[in-house]
Amino acid sequence: MPVKRSSLSAALHEASGRSIEPAPSPAANRPAESSPTASAPVPPSRVGKKAITGHFDPAVSRQLKQLALDRQTSVQALMAEALNDLFEKHGRSPLA
Repeated sequence: MPVKRSSLSAALHEASGRSIEPAPSPAANRPAESSPTASAPVPPSRVGKKAITGHFDPAVSRQLKQLALDRQTSVQALMAEALNDLFEKHGRSPLA
């Protein structure tokens, strides 16, 4: 079993016969931080929503963005329209 080495300061104190008070840990002096598992704030428009993603050719992305510009709407609105069309095509309720 490895023997834990003491610091030079601890060795000198030990040799002098004086006791050593443990130094406060740096973490004890820091203010409480938020948990690393805490997530970023969610915009109100995304509360209760879930992202759906896919990988397509860059031309698909450009065409979708251009269509949104041409129709003065958002890519999000076009995707909702497309998903609702797909759901109805397959006999499902348009939920998007």
